[in-house]
Amino acid sequence: MASQQRDYEASTLSFHQEEEEQPSGRDSPKCSLCPCLTYKDKDTGPSSGFYARSMVLGWLCCSCLSLEALHSNTTERCMPRGEPPKPGSSVASTSAEEPCTQPHSQDDSENSGARPGKAPLCFGWVMGVMIRCMLHMWSVILYLRLPWITAQAGIGLTWLIILLSASVTTITGMSISAISTNSKVKAGSKFFLISRSLGPELGSSIGIIFAFANSVAVAMHTVGFAETLLDLLRDHKVQLLNIDPENELQVVGMVIVTILLGVALASVEWESKAQIIFFFLILLSFINYLLGTLLPTNPSRQATGFFGYQGSILLENMVPQWRGPEGSFFGMFSIFFSSATGLLTGTNISEDLKDPATAIPKGTLLAIMWTTLSYLGISATIGSCMIRDASGNMTDMGVWNGSCLGPECQYGWDFSSCRERGSCLYGLSNHYQAMSMVSAFSPLTSAGVFCAALSSALSCFVSAPKVFQWLCQDKLYPVIGFFGKGYGKKHEPLRGYLFTFLIAVGFILTGDLNTIAAIISNFYLCSYALVNFGCFHASLSQSPGWRPSFCWYSPWLSLLGSLLCLLIMFLLNWWAALIAVLLILLLLFYAFHKKPGSDLQGSSVQVGTYRMALSYLVSLTNVQDHVKNFRPQCLVLTGPPSQRPALVDFVGALTKKTSLMICGNVVLEPQAIQESENHVNWLNVRKIRSFYTVISAPRLRSGAQSLMQVAGLGQLKPNLLVLGYKQNWQEVQISAVEDYVGILHDALDYNYGVCILRMPGGLSPATQHQAQVSLHRQPQTLFQSRQGWRTVDVYWLSDDGGLTMLIPYLLTHTQKWARCPVRVFVSSPREQLEDKHKEIHSLLRRFSLGFQHVTVLPELTGKPQETSQKAFEDLVALHWLQKPPPKGNLESTSLNTPAPSGYISEQDLQANQKQSEWHMCLHEVLRQYSQDAALIVMSLPLIPRSACPGALYMTWLEMLSRGLTSPIAFIHGKQQDLLTTYCQ
Repeated sequence: MASQQRDYEASTLSFHQEEEEQPSGRDSPKCSLCPCLTYKDKDTGPSSGFYARSMVLGWLCCSCLSLEALHSNTTERCMPRGEPPKPGSSVASTSAEEPCTQPHSQDDSENSGARPGKAPLCFGWVMGVMIRCMLHMWSVILYLRLPWITAQAGIGLTWLIILLSASVTTITGMSISAISTNSKVKAGSKFFLISRSLGPELGSSIGIIFAFANSVAVAMHTVGFAETLLDLLRDHKVQLLNIDPENELQVVGMVIVTILLGVALASVEWESKAQIIFFFLILLSFINYLLGTLLPTNPSRQATGFFGYQGSILLENMVPQWRGPEGSFFGMFSIFFSSATGLLTGTNISEDLKDPATAIPKGTLLAIMWTTLSYLGISATIGSCMIRDASGNMTDMGVWNGSCLGPECQYGWDFSSCRERGSCLYGLSNHYQAMSMVSAFSPLTSAGVFCAALSSALSCFVSAPKVFQWLCQDKLYPVIGFFGKGYGKKHEPLRGYLFTFLIAVGFILTGDLNTIAAIISNFYLCSYALVNFGCFHASLSQSPGWRPSFCWYSPWLSLLGSLLCLLIMFLLNWWAALIAVLLILLLLFYAFHKKPGSDLQGSSVQVGTYRMALSYLVSLTNVQDHVKNFRPQCLVLTGPPSQRPALVDFVGALTKKTSLMICGNVVLEPQAIQESENHVNWLNVRKIRSFYTVISAPRLRSGAQSLMQVAGLGQLKPNLLVLGYKQNWQEVQISAVEDYVGILHDALDYNYGVCILRMPGGLSPATQHQAQVSLHRQPQTLFQSRQGWRTVDVYWLSDDGGLTMLIPYLLTHTQKWARCPVRVFVSSPREQLEDKHKEIHSLLRRFSLGFQHVTVLPELTGKPQETSQKAFEDLVALHWLQKPPPKGNLESTSLNTPAPSGYISEQDLQANQKQSEWHMCLHEVLRQYSQDAALIVMSLPLIPRSACPGALYMTWLEMLSRGLTSPIAFIHGKQQDLLTTYCQ
C-alpha cells in the first residue's frame, strides 16, 4: 500500500511537471479533476464509480462530472480521503464504500470499520447468513415445546403446523430476498434495509413491531434458559436458597437477563466468533438425540415413557389429543411459530457479505429448508418412540389388571392410574425435557438448549435496540427519540438496551413460556404481513426504482403471504389481531401525516400516490367545467413567498384543502434562480398547501405572461390571478407602472379572473431581515388570527359572474373568519332603491350564501368633496405629462396631443373625468361605512385596454384604498356564471 502511495505521488508530481512544460496552445490540457483526464475527456463513458462514489488511491473521484463542469470551463478538484467538501463543491462528501468490513456481532452492523493493520473479512452465504438464521430458528421451542406440541396435535397436525409456518417464512424470505437484491444499502439493521426499500411509512411501522417483538423474544429465550437450568438443578436435588419454588423461574430469568444486559453493554464482538461453536454444539445435541432414540431401552427409561421406535406408538401419536386451555390447532401454532422467526438475521450484516444479492436469498431460504426438515424429523422420531403419559414409577412395570388400555400395556407397563388422576409427571404431554430424557447423553442436549437460548437471546438483545435506534434517528415518531441516542465510537444505543431490558423483565415476570411465545407469534405475523404487502405494493406501483434481481420473487405470492399472515393472526386470537391491526393503521396514519424528510423519500407508497394522482389528473380531462363544481384555482404572484406572507395567507385561506394554489416568482436574471426547496419548506411549515414555481424573464410582465400560459396541467390549472397591490407605484419608473397594469389586462385576455390585495401596512415584512426565509420565526398576519365579529364588507358594484361574492363566502367558511358577518353593498338609482334591495336579498337567499345584510347605495352622481379632489390632483401631478391642471377646475383643461405611453395627459383626464369623480365619491363611501371592517371586498374597476394610461388607473385604485385601516381586495371575474340557483 505504501509503494502504491509513493507511485501515486510520483505520478502526481510528474503530472504537474508535464502541466508546467505543456505549451499554452495545446488543444487538450489536463483536467484538474484527475491527472488521467483531459478536458475533452470530461464527458466520459459509463462508470460504476459515479454510482458508487468509489475511493481510488486515497482520492475521492467522481468518474462523472457535474453538468456545470461539463458545460463551462470550470474545473473540480479531487479531494483527499476524509477531506470535507468545500461549500458549493459538487463532489459529495460520502464515506468510502468498501466491499465489506470487520465481522460484527449478529446484529451489530453499524459503525464497525476495518481495524488498522487487519484486512477486512467478508462472509459468504454459509457463515454470513445460513448459520446465523439457523441458530436463531433453532430456539428453545425446538427443545422444550416441540415434543409437547407433538403430543397435543399428533404427528400429522404437528407436521401441518410446521409446514404452514414454513410456508409463511418461505414466502416472507422470498420477499426479503427481493428487497435485499433490489439495491445495495449502506450499513444498518434490517429496519434500515426494509424502510429504505419499501419507504419510511411502512418501514417505521415494521421497525416498531420488530423492536418490540425482539424485546419480547429476549424474555422467551431467557425463560427457556431458566426453565432448563431449574430442571437440571432439580434433577441433581439442588434447591436455590430462600426462593419460593413458585417464583424460582422469574428470579432466575431476571438474573440471566441482567447478565445478558451486561454482556450487551460491555461488548458482543465475541458472540460473532462463538457462532460456529454454538452451531456445532447444537448439531452435536441433535446427533446425541438421534443416537439416544436408537439405543436399547431399559426399565428406567421405559418408566419415563420411552420404548424405542414402535409402530403402535407411531399410530397412537399420529392423531391429536388436546389437553388444557391451549389445546387447539391454532393454540399450538401460536406457540410454535415463534421458533420460525429468525429469517431476517442475515440481513443484519448485509454490509459484511461478499455478495449480499446472492448470500441473503440462498442463505435465508436454505436455512428455512434445513430447520424445517429438522423440526419435521424431531417431531416424527420422538412421536414414534415415546408415549404421551408415564408415571416414572418403577412399580407400574409388570402390573396387569385386565383394564389397561394405554399403548404401554403391550410392553408390560400400566400408567392408567396416573393418567386417570392427571398426575403423570413424564411422557410427551407432561415433561418439557423429553428430548433430554431420550438423548444418549442428556447434559449434551441441555448444552444445546443453553446454546440455542443464549445465541437467540443475545441476537434479539442486540437487534432490538439497533432497530429502535435507526427508527429514532428517522424522527418519524415523537418522544421515542430519547432512546435513540448513541454513545461511544460505535454510537451504541445504551438507552435502547435499557428499554429492551425493561420490556424483557416485564414479560419474564409472567413466567409462562407458552404465553410469551403466543404474543411473539402475533407480532411477527403482523410484521411479516407488512413486509409481504410492501413488496407487493412496490411491484404494483411499477416504480422504476423497484428492480429486484431475485428470479423466484412473485408479487402475487407476496400478496398471498400477506393475506395468509392476517388470516392466521385472526384465527389465533381475533381481538389481539384487531388491536395489532389498529395499532399498525395508527402508526401508518401518523407516518403519512408526519411527511418524512427528503432523505427518507423514494418509497413505493409515494410511487403509488404519484400514479394515482396521474390517473386522476388524466381522468379530469374528460370533466367539463360546470358552475356547480367551480372553485378558484389561484396563480399568486408572490415572488419569494416569505416576502409576502399576508398575500400567501389570504389565498391559502381560500384554497386550503379544496383548491389549487401556485405561488409564482418571476426573476429578472437567470443566475438569480435558486432552489425552490427552501420556499416550499417555508410554505409547509406555515401549513399552506401550495405549489411553487419560478421563471426567468427580462421583464415582470413577460414572466407573468409565461406563468399564466404554462402554469398548471390539464384541468388542474389556474383560473384566478392574485397579486399584491403595487405600493410604490408613485416612486418607480412609468414603464414599471405600465407593466403592472398590463398584467391585469393580460390576465383578462388569458381568461383569468383577477384579484388585487392591498394591506394597510403593505404586504412585505417591515425589514429585509424579516423577509428572509425562516422556518422557525414567521411573521403573523391578519389572515392567521381570529377576527371575531368584525364585518366583511362586499361592494358588489359590477356583475362579473359571482366571483366577488364567492371569495368572501369561502373566506368566512374558514375557522378564523367563521364569525364574521358579511355585509353586501350594491348601487342603484334612487327611485329603485327598495326594489333593488328586495331583488338582491332574494338572490342571495337563493344562492344560499348565508349573507343577510344588504345595503343599497344610491348612484354616485354628485361631485366629490374638495379634500378628495385635492388628493386626486396631487396623485395625477406625479405622472402629468406637462404642467398640471388648475386645482379644483378639471373641466378647464384643454385637449392636448396624446401622451407617451403611461403618462397622464389632458386628453386622458378629460375623457375619464366621470370615472375619476366616481372613484373619489366611492372612496368617501368606504370611509363612511367600512372604516372598521375586517376586510373590504370590492369589484375591480374594469376598463378597455387603451381607455386610459396605467398611471391614471393606478390613481383610481389609490383613491379607493388610500387611508383605509382595513385590507381591501379588488376582484373581477371572467364574466362567467360561478353561482347558480338551479340544480342542473
